[in-house]
Amino acid sequence: MHISLNGESYQLAEGSSIEQLLTQLEFTGKRVAVEVNQEIVPRSQHSQTLLNEGDQVEVVQAIGGG
Repeated sequence: MHISLNGESYQLAEGSSIEQLLTQLEFTGKRVAVEVNQEIVPRSQHSQTLLNEGDQVEVVQAIGGG
């Protein structure tokens, strides 16, 4: 299936969760915010939130600095 990931087309296996997407993107264990179709998805729901064909997903990584 195809989703829009940060404005770019991205192919993903059917029935993939946000958690599986983050693993593919090598964001496991990193501080990220995820929005699906303009709705923020809490980290506690990443493993049970399944993505669908055409979803618009935004992933933003927190960067520390000073």
